[in-house]
Amino acid sequence: MPKVIDVHAHILNEDTMRLIAKEAPAVGLSFKPIDKEFAVFEIGGIVYKPFPRGAWDLEQRFKDMATAGVDMHVISNTPQTFLYNLDGALNATVAAIQNDQIAKHIKDHPGRFYGLATLPMQAPDKAAAELRRAMKTLGLKGAQIGSNINTRNLDDPAFAPVWEAANELKALIMVHPTQVAAADRLKNYYLTNLIGNPLDSTIAVASLVFGGVVERHPNIKFFFVHGGGFAPWQAGRFAHGWQVRNEPKVHLKDHGPEKALDTLYYDTILHAQPQLASLVSMIGPGRVVLGSDYPYDMGTLECARQVKALSISEADKTKILTSTPLKLLGEG
Repeated sequence: MPKVIDVHAHILNEDTMRLIAKEAPAVGLSFKPIDKEFAVFEIGGIVYKPFPRGAWDLEQRFKDMATAGVDMHVISNTPQTFLYNLDGALNATVAAIQNDQIAKHIKDHPGRFYGLATLPMQAPDKAAAELRRAMKTLGLKGAQIGSNINTRNLDDPAFAPVWEAANELKALIMVHPTQVAAADRLKNYYLTNLIGNPLDSTIAVASLVFGGVVERHPNIKFFFVHGGGFAPWQAGRFAHGWQVRNEPKVHLKDHGPEKALDTLYYDTILHAQPQLASLVSMIGPGRVVLGSDYPYDMGTLECARQVKALSISEADKTKILTSTPLKLLGEG
């Protein structure tokens, strides 16, 4: 049977935390278990509670993978360790530690992991250099980056070195929400995650598409988590806006956003069967990949079963579970 590959899974084990604390004490890393399942994790002045055991315990991860019916994780750093608010050189040190550790996990557990790097995006030249090292030396498949970098959208010209390196390397770039927009209006009811995360992913999609980044760098495989936020459902609005307004034409002068939008990939984390079925119907199974957001509470261990329950062909299910993930990873 083909392997089931979860493309959206985070990791930060205890060895990595110890190395960060030793080599970069200025980031103020603190890790204190609450009980057998959760801990309090602090880094860069940000406290995350509860931090789930699956993030740091590989034995727990493998048990959960078996429960989920998942054979392989594409592991990426926990978004708490993006650290874009810190000095770029300091973050470059922390990123390199995490990337070395991700590569070690892959080596130590053959057939269980692929890996994505984290990058010091506030220092684009350093980020580009680390992406090249991570892919050429460590064998990672690309990088996970935030949906904005200290409120700068991803089409900001400052990030050109990163896009040039990623295009050269044919990298997978996984865009994950961080520092979400409108956070001051989303303080209640966990709306910073429920609405803020998909909102910021949508801003990232629109910025990369209308900013011409996607079109200028056709070798980059852009992948957006949480079903792409609201972008798949607003693609028609994007296209209509390009037709009737001049502002969207600044970088897309000859045609609308559809061409770029049709190259983007999204994961399955929508938490409801009708919405997942709609996403697959709208953009096709060739651009949807399995994701769990492991190990967080806004993720799910039901991801593979949700795909298998769709009313689509077995071949299309295999695309989502296996062949499209391998294509994104440059393995298919």
